[in-house]
Formats: sequence, structure tokens, C-alpha cells
Amino acid sequence: MKETTIIEKLKEKKFKNGVLLTGLPGIGLIGQVVGRYLVEELKAKKTSILVSPHFPHQVFMTKKGGMRLIRNSFFVYRGKKHDVLILLGDIQAMSSVGQYEVAGAIIDYAQNLGIKEILTVGGYSTGKINAHRRIFAVATSEKMRTRLKKFGVIFGEARGSIVGAAGLLPSLSKLKGLEGSCIMGETHGGYVDTASARQIVQFLSKYLEIPINLKKLDERVEESQKVIKKVETDIQKSMSEFESGNTHVSYIR
Repeated sequence: MKETTIIEKLKEKKFKNGVLLTGLPGIGLIGQVVGRYLVEELKAKKTSILVSPHFPHQVFMTKKGGMRLIRNSFFVYRGKKHDVLILLGDIQAMSSVGQYEVAGAIIDYAQNLGIKEILTVGGYSTGKINAHRRIFAVATSEKMRTRLKKFGVIFGEARGSIVGAAGLLPSLSKLKGLEGSCIMGETHGGYVDTASARQIVQFLSKYLEIPINLKKLDERVEESQKVIKKVETDIQKSMSEFESGNTHVSYIR
């Protein structure tokens, strides 16, 4: 294999008000959590896979004793207002050349299906934990920015650069006449942030007019918040002991 290839398992008809939504690994694994939850809750069907020489040269061993290539997978959900193509992946391309090639293949595939809009999902690291996770975004057109602002998405506050598919896909899609945006959940950046992922799932449910049950995700958020709270308590306790001088240093010889 010399180039990125998309293998179709099921032939799909053209999309109605089609949107490509990505759930690839990134900061806080927010995109991955969002994508997998949507596929699970919407019972989206797998239609194709993407394999590439720009992915690591290894395969996964399965529970039944088989093996499979590292890959990205496409799932389809046909909604009342929008048809959605969800992209999940084990990994992203490992080089700049690979990132551009894979992004190009994804955009061509999406465009052939009649998709007009690309939404990538990622995390925006602030290095701290906020009770309410905001949703930031950047978009390729003023029209799209105006549309997204109606759902409480914040523009103009996120700074820096976007690495990988989350930035390349919407940016390159503009060259092909598609609309694109990167939706970023506010996160600490140092752990899997299910609370931030929940905010984005809730936003997507409203934006795409798709009913999504948040119960299972709420349970995951509650569990993760307990862990975070314990870590915070332990850190505060350690700092208090250090500042008061009540620390005991022991040596093992």
C-alpha cells in the first residue's frame, strides 16, 4: 500500500443536509469520547474504513485471536434534518505529509457523498479545572460563525494553533467549497474530560436536531468528577502540610 485508501463495506446514497463529524484522538480525548458516544447512542452503522501507510506499522491482536490494521472508521446516521457521517479513529497520521494526505482523502470521500459541512471536535486546554466547561470554536466563514453563536459557542477567545486533523479538515475543506469549523471543549488537558465531552454532545444534539440520551454520559461524568475531586483534596492537603511545616520525610536505605 503506497497511499491512503478508503474501503467501502456498504455503498451509501447521497446525504441530505450532510455533515461530517470527527471523533479522533486529541486533547482530553474529547473528540474520541464524543464520537464514540454518538455512534453508540444513535446506533450508527459502519460503512467504510480508512487505512494508510502514514499510520504506525503495527496491527492489533483481537480477543478471538485475529488481527486488524490500525484504521479510521466511518459510521452513518440518517436523521430527520441532517444525515451525519461520523469518523472515529485509532490514531492520526504520524507526519505532516501523512496528515495532509489523510485529510485530503477524507474530504474527497465526504464530498462524493454530498456532504457540505465538516465539524471537527477537540479540546482546548486551559491548564485548570472549571465547573462549567465552555465551548470554543473557529470557523471558515462568517455565516457559520453566526449560526454557531446562536447555540452559545464562543468565538475569538481561543488562541494559538490547532494541530492535526481537527484544524486541517475544516481548513482544507474550504478550498473545496465546503463549510468547516473546529468545536473545542474547554478542558484541563491532563486527563480524559467526560464533562467537557458532555457539553459538546448536548450542543450537537441541538445543532443537528438529533435526539440524544445523555444518561450514560452523565453517569460517566459523575464518576470522573469524584476522582478529580479526590485528587484536588489530596493536593490541597499536601500543600497545607508543606506550608505548615508538618511534613515528615523518610528515607529507605
